[in-house]
Amino acid sequence: MTEKEENAIILDYLPYGYPIEKKMSPIAQAIGLKTLALLELIPRRGVTLSIKEKVYIGPEKRDKIYYIAGRLRRDRITETAKIQLQEFIEELVGEQESRFVEFFNNAPAINTRLHQLELLPGFGKKHTQEIIEERAKKAFKSFEDIRERVKSIPDPKSAIEKRVIEELLERQRFNLFAH
Repeated sequence: MTEKEENAIILDYLPYGYPIEKKMSPIAQAIGLKTLALLELIPRRGVTLSIKEKVYIGPEKRDKIYYIAGRLRRDRITETAKIQLQEFIEELVGEQESRFVEFFNNAPAINTRLHQLELLPGFGKKHTQEIIEERAKKAFKSFEDIRERVKSIPDPKSAIEKRVIEELLERQRFNLFAH
C-alpha cells in the first residue's frame, strides 16, 4: 500500500497558471513531506499561497487546497521551485539526520553487482566496502560519526542531498528516497 501524503510544502505558486498555457487558473508546485513526491496543487478560490508554506493535502477537509492535480512532471518544474527544492532538501536531511544515518547502517545490495550505497554521488565500490566493514563493527550514530570512521568518503550529508535532488529532477533506475 502506498503511503498517503498529509502535508506538502509549496515550492512555487503561480497565481495565473503556467505562462505558456491558455488556462489562467492558479497552480502550486509542491513536495510531499513523507514521500517526497513532487505535486501540482490547485488552491481553493480566493486563496493565495506562499513559497515554503506548509499546506494540508490529506483526506479530511482542506482549508487551502481544492485538489491535487497530480504528480508534477519534471519538465514543468519552475526555476523558483528548483531553488526552493534545494533548500528544502538541505533542511530535511539535516532535520532527519537519524533517518539518513539509518540508511548508511542498513542499506542492502540491490543485486550481486550493485549496492544501494553505490548510488550515492561520489560513492564507489571501495567506499561502499569501507562503510560495510565499519558498520559491521558498530552502527553509525551521525553524519559526523560516518565522516570520522570512514575517512576517504565524500561528505555523507551532501551526498544524500544530491541523490534526493537527482531522484526528483532526473529519471533514475532505482529510487532510494523519493517515491
